[in-house]
Amino acid sequence: MRITQGTFSFLPDLSDAQIVKQIDHCLARGWAIGIEYTDDPHPRNTYWEMFGNPMFDIGDAAGVMLELKSARKSFPSHYIRLSAFDSTHGTESVVLSFIVNRPAAEPGFRLIRTEEPGRTVRYAIESYSVQRAAEGARY
Repeated sequence: MRITQGTFSFLPDLSDAQIVKQIDHCLARGWAIGIEYTDDPHPRNTYWEMFGNPMFDIGDAAGVMLELKSARKSFPSHYIRLSAFDSTHGTESVVLSFIVNRPAAEPGFRLIRTEEPGRTVRYAIESYSVQRAAEGARY
């Protein structure tokens, strides 16, 4: 199962050259870049772990790619995403994010069905990764 979150999620994975072009686009607009990672990509898990500090003062895509390379080396079996933050007054939020690294095997999700009184049925989803051992040992 391929996780589809963020911009470009329905396209094939971006090459490093394509990632550089997206970083250049972000930097040209003055957006700060952040790199985040997780091993639980549940759609409601919006707060991934930060890899280093957000790069507010970086002006070159090569610096971001150096950090991304380090993140990929540190967490090769995790999802890694690049996020761009627009700090201009009135926006002040993430304006672009996309996955730049995926585990070799994406475990997907399972549907949990709960029957309650009054013939009420509730559904939830849970990622298979949380059923495994501790974080980092799930893949």
